[in-house]
Amino acid sequence: MITAVASKLLETPDIQARLKKIKILILDIDGVMTDGRIFWLESQGWTRYFHIKDGYGLKLLMKSGVQVAVISGGDSKDVRQRVEFLKIQHVFLGDEEKIKAFEKIRQATGFQADEMAFMGDDLFDIPVIERVGFSATVPHAVDQVKVKVHYITESHGGWGAVREVADAIRRARGGE
Repeated sequence: MITAVASKLLETPDIQARLKKIKILILDIDGVMTDGRIFWLESQGWTRYFHIKDGYGLKLLMKSGVQVAVISGGDSKDVRQRVEFLKIQHVFLGDEEKIKAFEKIRQATGFQADEMAFMGDDLFDIPVIERVGFSATVPHAVDQVKVKVHYITESHGGWGAVREVADAIRRARGGE
């Protein structure tokens, strides 16, 4: 749930103008779509928790016409299964040089940087954060990221932060 203070920050004229232009939301996985923790299951290997609210928010965002992409330095079976389940179109895993994946997404979609949003939480996310029209992070992000983004979510990564941003984009573009 977005608090009144966070809601007011998302409703500033500058942020609304940025959100209205967004045609694609690009997400980091660890720390953004998850809470950043991984755990070992004997039968599966390393795995993460994903929140259903975030997944449903992404489905609603895609249904509204906004594309979704994932860029993650990690590459694992559980992440691949999650992005396949959500039918995320642009997926780049296993490379911490995220700007290369960003450029591939930009070229594939034809979108301008100001039509792209990104959520990341760590140092290797900064080059993309600095390029997009709207950037967000989570409360537990490193300080160097927090000072670069347009918005810090109220919800933590893996606990609805993605939904918070997805809903804000939909609303700014005239959705519910």
